[in-house]
This record gives sequence, C-alpha cells and structure tokens, in this order.
Amino acid sequence: MPRSAHSHPSFQLVDEEDEVEGTSSSPITTGLVTPTSPVATRRLRSARPSDLDLRSRLPSRLHLDEYSNLLAFPDGARNYTSAPNTAARIPSRAGSILIPRHHNRSDSLGVRLATALGFDRSRRSSKGEAGLAESKVSLFTDERVWYDQFTSTDWVHDSIADAFRLRDLRSRKDFRGRLYAWFDGAQGWILVAIIGCITACLAYFITITETSIFDLKEGYCTGHWRRNKQVCCFGEEECSAWRSWGQRMTFTGIDREWADFISYVVFVVLFAVAACILTLLTKTEVPSNYALTTLDENLGADPKPKQDTDHLGFDTAAQSHAIHAKALASPTVYYPAAGSGVAEVKVILSGFVVHGYLGVKTLVIKSLAVILSLASGLSLGKEGPYVHIATCVGNIACRLFSKYNHNDGKRREVLSASAASGVGVAFGAPIGGVLFSQEEVSYYFPPKTLFRTFFCCIVAALSLKFLNPYGTGKIVIFEVRYVTDWRFFEIFVFILLGVLSGALGALFIKASAIWAKTFRRIPLIKKWPVLEVALVALVTGLISFWSRYTRLAVTELLFELASPCKLDTSSGLCPTSGDEIPGILRELGIAFVVKSFLTTITFGIKVPAGIYVPSMVVGGFLGRIVGHIVQYLVIKFPGASIWGGCGTEGELESCVTPGVYALVAAGATMCGVTRLSVTLAVILFELTGSLDHVLPFSLAVLVAKWTADAVEPLSIYDLLTEMNSYPLLDNKLRPVFTTDLGDITPAVRSHRVIEISKSPLVAAPLLRRKLEHLHTVGELDGGLPIVRHNVLVGLIPAPDLEFALDKLENEDESLCLMAQDTGQHEVEEMDDHETDPTDFTPYIDPAPVALDIHSPMDLVFQCFVKLGLRYICVLRDGQYAGMVHKKSFVKYIKELEQSGET
Repeated sequence: MPRSAHSHPSFQLVDEEDEVEGTSSSPITTGLVTPTSPVATRRLRSARPSDLDLRSRLPSRLHLDEYSNLLAFPDGARNYTSAPNTAARIPSRAGSILIPRHHNRSDSLGVRLATALGFDRSRRSSKGEAGLAESKVSLFTDERVWYDQFTSTDWVHDSIADAFRLRDLRSRKDFRGRLYAWFDGAQGWILVAIIGCITACLAYFITITETSIFDLKEGYCTGHWRRNKQVCCFGEEECSAWRSWGQRMTFTGIDREWADFISYVVFVVLFAVAACILTLLTKTEVPSNYALTTLDENLGADPKPKQDTDHLGFDTAAQSHAIHAKALASPTVYYPAAGSGVAEVKVILSGFVVHGYLGVKTLVIKSLAVILSLASGLSLGKEGPYVHIATCVGNIACRLFSKYNHNDGKRREVLSASAASGVGVAFGAPIGGVLFSQEEVSYYFPPKTLFRTFFCCIVAALSLKFLNPYGTGKIVIFEVRYVTDWRFFEIFVFILLGVLSGALGALFIKASAIWAKTFRRIPLIKKWPVLEVALVALVTGLISFWSRYTRLAVTELLFELASPCKLDTSSGLCPTSGDEIPGILRELGIAFVVKSFLTTITFGIKVPAGIYVPSMVVGGFLGRIVGHIVQYLVIKFPGASIWGGCGTEGELESCVTPGVYALVAAGATMCGVTRLSVTLAVILFELTGSLDHVLPFSLAVLVAKWTADAVEPLSIYDLLTEMNSYPLLDNKLRPVFTTDLGDITPAVRSHRVIEISKSPLVAAPLLRRKLEHLHTVGELDGGLPIVRHNVLVGLIPAPDLEFALDKLENEDESLCLMAQDTGQHEVEEMDDHETDPTDFTPYIDPAPVALDIHSPMDLVFQCFVKLGLRYICVLRDGQYAGMVHKKSFVKYIKELEQSGET
C-alpha cells in the first residue's frame, strides 16, 4: 500500500562514514547488468591530445575491450549490459553507429556559447555571481554524456541547450553569421527532404522485389523468371508463358494439382523461415534489472516480477551480489526487426532511449526480411514495418547535422516526420501520414513540426510517383472509384457495420492476447521462435491454397473486395442475378473465418509484420458479406418503400454497391484494432478520391471506436505497451487522482542522497557506490540530491556524476567538491584551461524542480508530461523529503489503471 505523507520522517539517514568503513574493505565487484557508459567510446575514438593524455591516466579498473562501448564498432560488436567498474559482460550484436563525443570541454560548443553569451569566469565581478552563472552555464551549455541505453530524454536540458545554440548563432550580425543562420534554419528542410526521398526509394525496392517473387509459390514465367504472373500474362488469368510447378514436375508422376499444392506449401514455409532467420540476426539481450518484458510485438512475453526498489537498501554486499547474479542469469531477449515496430517507435518518440532499434543493421535486415515475409503469403502487411523503416532512415539521417545528432529533443521532431512518411508511402496517402504521426506515434508535435512533416510526406509521395512502383502511375496501393452515390437508408447499415467492425477489432485484440499467452508460452515455442514461424507458415499454406481469396496478397485481396462490379468482373464477387449471391456469401464466409484465424496466429511471430492491411482485409470480408445480404434483400423485395425506389432500376448495383460496404467495414475494423480515427477517414478518402463517401467512412469509424472502447479499452499497441512494460507516460491520458505527491514519495535513504552538512567534500568511492545503486535499480537517468542540514541545495544527474568520476586520476583517494562553500572552504580559482577534475560543481543543477509533498497528483502528472522531467524532488516545509522518478510515476499510473481507479 502507498504510504501517506506522514508515514515516514522528512529525513532519515544512516551514518555514511560507517557505510564507507563497512564496505571499503570488500568492494562490490560483481558485474552490474546495466548499459555501458558511452565514456568508453569517447576514450577509444577521441584523437585530441588532451583526451589521449586523460586516457593514459585513467585507473586500471575501467577495463576496456571490444565490448566496452555502447555505440557500435565497425564489426558490430556491442554491449548493453554492463556499467562502468563491472566485470561481467554480455555481448550484444544489434546496434547503430553514432558519432562519438569527447571529454575535452576546453573548446567545446558549450564553452564557446558560454563565452559568447558573457559567462566567462574572467569577467565575473564577484564570486557569488560567478558561482551562480557558472552553474547555469554548466547545466545548459557544457557538453554532456550521451544518453545511456534505456534512459529517458532530458527534454528540458535539450530545449535550453538548443536555445543557447540559437542565441549564439544569431548574435553574429556579419554576412557570414547571417549565412550560417540561414543554413541552420534550412537544415531541417534539407533533412526531411532527404528522408522522404530515401523512404520512397526503399518502398520502391521492397514493392518491386516482393511482387517479383510473390508468385514463385505458384509457378514462374518462362521468358523472364523475375516477372510475376500479372506482368507475364499481361493481366490475364492464364497464358502459355506462365508455367505452374505442377506442369514443370510432370516427370514425378504426381497429380498436377497436388504438385502445385506441395510446391505452394514448401515456398510459403521457405520464405517465412528465411524471413525469421534474418530477423533473429538482430537479437539483443536486455539485462533483467530493467522492468521491460520484451521490445518486440510479443503479447505472450512473460511478465517481469514486480520489485519495490524503494526498499532495496543494499546494506550488505551479499544482497547486492544476489541481485547482480539474478540479473545476469535471466536477461530478456528481443529482436528489433520483428513485428511492425509501431509501438516501439511510439515509446522512443516519447523520450525513451533504445540504442540500436533505429540503427543501420535494423534498417537493412528489416528491409530484406519484410520482402520475404510478404512473399510468403502470410496474413501480414508492410505498412507497420514501413513506419519503423522510415524512422530508421530518419534516425540515421540525423547524423548529417550536429544540431539533430547531438540533441535528442530535436532528433525526435525529425523522427515524427519520418514515421509519417512511412505511412504516406505505404498507403499512398501523404495527408493521412501527417495525421498518423500526430494522432498515433508523436509525443511532442509543435506547429513547425507539423509543417515539416507535411513537407516530408509530400516529398516522399512525389518521389514514389516518379518511381512508379505499381506500374499504374499512381502512388496509392490500390485505387477505387465509385460511380454511384450512397442512399439514405444505407446510413443505418453503415452504423451497423461500425458496431460489428469495432467489436470485431476489439475481439481480435483479445484473441491475439489469449493465443500469445497460451501457445506462445509453450517452452519449446518460446525457446525456438523459428519453430513457431514454420508452424504458422505450414498452417497458412495448408489452408490458404484451396481458396482464391485466401491465396491472394492482402493488398490485392482488399482491392478486389472494395472494387465495384462495374470496374471488376473477374473476381468472382459480382453476381449477375440474385440466385448467385448465396454461393458468394458461402465462399466469403469461409474466407472470413480462415483469414481471421490466420491473422490472429500470425500477429506477434518473429518476422516483420504489420497489422493494418490484414485487419482491413478481415473487415473487408465482413463488409462485403453485409453488402451482398443487403443487395439480396433489395432484389427479393424491390418495391419496399425503404429503398427509396432504387430497387426497381434493374441493375444489381444501382441501389447497393457491396464494395463500398467492404471498404467502410475495412476502415472500421482497423479502427477497432488500432483506435485511429481521423487518420483512417482521411486515408480511406485518399484511396477512393470520393468526397461523396467521406461521411459513411467517418460515421463508421466513429461508431467503431466507441464500440471497441466499450469492449476492449486498449488498442493493440496500447496493449503491447502495457504488457511489455514500456515506460510510456501517455500524454493523451487524463487520469483521476485521489492522492497527493506524498503518497508515492519513498523514504529518504542514505544511498539516495549526498549529505554535505559537515563538509562539501565527499569521498569519490562513496559517490561511486551511490551511482552503482542507481544503476542496479535501473535508474541510469536518475540523480542524487545534494542536501545540507536537510535543505536541498542541488542535484547531480547520474550520467554527469559517472562522467565526472571517470575523469578522476585516483578515484580511491579523491575528495570531490559538491558545493561552492566560500564561508568554510575557500575554493581556489583556477585558470580557464586548467580545471580541477575533483570539482563537481559544474555538473550540479543548483535549482532542480521541486514540489511540496502535499502537491496534487494532477500537478505532478502535468510536470512529467508537459515538461518531460526525469524526476521531481519533494519538499516538506522547505526541507528535502524525497524524490520521485518518472519510471516510478509511470508504474504508479499503470497500477491505477489496473485497479480501475483512473
């Protein structure tokens, strides 16, 4: 149960001197299962003389080898699983390449900004003013360490750092300064244009390659084997140039139909297994002391046991050793190339740092694997993976400009535009892509990002139209034009479709979760993901071969379901009389059940797979069935007044167009699965180009969302976020709180604070142990409050403390200055080029955000959401009473949701 504000004293500490004496004789050497600091990378790659000099004086306890860095080496070796001063290392191969940053600050951008803005120490008139100004400069302009793995973005720091950069840039009034300022403003537009072009080129490559090999399951073109059946036969169903595998294997004596069936199943399994093997190459191990369950779309991942880190005192070395051994024993494994990646992109855009998930290796492997997974004929789509692929392109392109490469807040603005371009090229709907980014994945979406995102989508769409991947001169995945308008009586059918489709989408979420929690948790399936892929592919091949509607590619199938009969008469879905409708309904019903089952068991397997178009296909079957039923009723009762006289016009589609019902239900079902609303209505409009049918699309989507929310409150991606324990604080959520800040504030413990009441000098080994405790409980982005006589006087972030400790020549005997106390300890002013490495005051935030312990929880929620804070200090009557980390607050919100109190 959460403690009230009065259940623990304001400040309670064990004697830190006793703690030092009790642990100095037996230091903890067990490997912490936490990410490596990028400091090692900077040491290895820096070429500055000062850095080389510093490197030579580093203590030997920082053992550097090929697994020491967080960023990738050319050979791909990388480690996410150890912190500095640790022995155990678990290599991980997934990663991206980042430009290293350097230790030397003498000529860094931060120092130059500080000088330009008038914060030079030599210009200070008094020590008090110098201390305050120097603290401000150190907080917002000094070069900071790169974000560690599984930490959160410091939005406030990144925003202020960019403001200082702009201030320095605009201070130059000469021609060169104005030219630099213009180029700085143009960098964002240049970057998103490059991203749009590259994304379109990748979409072209994937589409052309996938369509070329998709029909290999059925046969090959004798003249040009790389041509698919449609190109080989010039749109005809059969031609002499196309030979099936049954015709080719007549020498075996096997019946032609059975030979076609066997070859079809073999190719389905072969392509799916090959895609899975490629996906498994991105395997990454996550230390178990993170509260993550997995980082791919696996609803069946085993939940992590809950740990109350507030009570982890680690008063003895044995307890610490036990925690470390447990962390090393059971790391969590995830595959960045698996699934669609939309949920993970959403978490990353919210400020969560996952190195390697948007890297070069993930981009290359996922681009190749998605081709094979699509060619296999599994019930999956490419639209979700396109979002991940485009975001990878954006993340890699950010390295072109340091403005985005070294500022995570600015980088995420570009990633929002990249994700939008992925949807834009997937559906051929640039406006829908912009709305998708704003409605679904983006956490921070200012007006300038909206315009830049629109520009990125337009560039991607224009590039795709120039490349013409579909050979139609269009950018949409399929183009449908309806020549007849809808009738008033159909509005009630559209509402019914919204209800049915919304319930279908919600039931799909529940069915997927049940399947994953039962079948996917079988030990053999869990241990060998490729076995699950092979089994799903085998079942897909065995079932899909016998029906044309289940054998088609999902985009082609959706096109046939949504097409009016006046434009397409070869699909078998266009009856010439009412007597043919029952037979069509029978075939559609069987295909609907088969596709629903295959989509349920396919979602979550270890191949690149999207859920957008497969869910639309399932809804398309439902809508087509309802459309033909209404059409049958009009034929049987043509004179009924409800038809408004259209039943007597003679033509079957003069009154009802079943293709419209299919597309309406397709969009509504996708809304039930993903809870997209405005985005879907606009995408459907861009696919059809029909203003007449915007109202039916919008009405069905609205009703579907209401129905789905009533059946299953969470969308498929919200469910993934919750079950995989992603640290996402949803900014669209408005919880109702009945508590205040004191109810979630943990008791103050000695290893959580730095006490300087006796002296501002603190032993470096003690600071190292406090830092190791933060690493052990997974708070690499946390901080240590600095307290004097129970009063909060500052806070040093954990990454900065690690950076400062690593610069010490002799850490075991160093005393670190944690406050400028001119009254008791006279601090010697040093030359600008000679900084004292034991002076930690430049890394200290002298005014961390603090709230009173009785502050309402709504205020705390707004601070975390709107300001993007990592932590909030808590005060009682002006005295320090604790600190609440963002991850702890997210955990509290999740517990409220599970208990139904929000």
